[in-house]
Amino acid sequence: MESEEWESYPSAFIEGKDLKKDLNSEYHTDQDKGALVSLDTILPDDLLEKILSFLSIVGIIRSGSVCKRWNDAVQRYKHTKMVPQKPWYFMFTCGEEAVAGYSYDPSLKKWYNFNFPCIEKSNWSISFSYGLVCLMDSENKSRVFVCNPITKHRRKLPYAPGGNSPDYSALAISVDKECHNYTIVVAKCGQVPEEHHLWNISIHIYFSESDEWFDPFNETLVGWRGCDDCVICDGVLYYLLYSSGYVGHIASRHCLAMYDLSTRPGHFSLMNTAIPAPCTLTCGRLMNLRDRVILVGGIGKQDRPGVIKGIGIWELRDKKEWCEVARMPQKFFQGFGELDEVFASSGCDDLIYIQSYGSPALLTFDVSQKLWKWTVRSPVSKRFPLQLFTGFCFEPRLEIAS
Repeated sequence: MESEEWESYPSAFIEGKDLKKDLNSEYHTDQDKGALVSLDTILPDDLLEKILSFLSIVGIIRSGSVCKRWNDAVQRYKHTKMVPQKPWYFMFTCGEEAVAGYSYDPSLKKWYNFNFPCIEKSNWSISFSYGLVCLMDSENKSRVFVCNPITKHRRKLPYAPGGNSPDYSALAISVDKECHNYTIVVAKCGQVPEEHHLWNISIHIYFSESDEWFDPFNETLVGWRGCDDCVICDGVLYYLLYSSGYVGHIASRHCLAMYDLSTRPGHFSLMNTAIPAPCTLTCGRLMNLRDRVILVGGIGKQDRPGVIKGIGIWELRDKKEWCEVARMPQKFFQGFGELDEVFASSGCDDLIYIQSYGSPALLTFDVSQKLWKWTVRSPVSKRFPLQLFTGFCFEPRLEIAS
């Protein structure tokens, strides 16, 4: 499958620079000038911006290169509340080498050779919200970055508190769609020295408006530890916990804890809010889909929890119970194999992406239409048997900066 070079798109336009020289009318004949004047007369600004609202992000960028008037219209449009775009998926290989990969645009069903900003290693923690992507260094968990992958605008945040190398850590970002301020949460978990059944969990919150980190919560749990996944939905942090084997017989080794980011509770325990996972879970991933908490995970066998017998999608209802949304049909699940392998999943809006670590094939599930579908073939190729792949999605937007 052929791909297009994303870097070939006009970077000056994407970054909001002045394109007057690039769009100079000297390139047009007198006849062209007359046609352009006629078009300007016929097509008012509001109608031109209405046309832009029907275009994909790629179409909007291309429109900015038509002429100066179209470029001005696009610049105005991208600073207003743009129409939501379907989430893109960035796929890359797992390894020690520098991260390079391809992004998939579901609107045009097209792959782009894409240089993702900031990310240095494939095992970095990733979270995304409303056009921004947050990244955390896997070796120094205090290094946190925020970027807009489309405009390449990036920012390194002040060092996150809580230590550089906890045993486990999770990352989440939430962007205010109106004012574009954002909140980032880093949850860190470390085993208490010489106490194998005790785990210390700390929650650290960053507010872009004040450019400061706060440490509102710290707790030592018995027999439960933090996982590497959390999500923010409607001002609440949802955090996956895992049983370390010191709590006796339980139906599920995972549970979901909740923490309200708007409050500063005095005597509070995460376990008081915890509800069990819907099944024996592998590769569990939390997502915020239109302010709904969604869980995607492998359904483990009772006798062999590490071996999955299916992949399910669940929605959290009233913060109390899980409701199954869908289960991957067998014909698609066979593409992943009934093995003890892992897979990546990521979702936004109404679209969920699922990808086996052992294959560059990419599967989508449309939550609103209940539709499973393979994407067009990825240009990523498997060069050797043990090569692994991963990825995540993000919402392409032009108007938001980090």
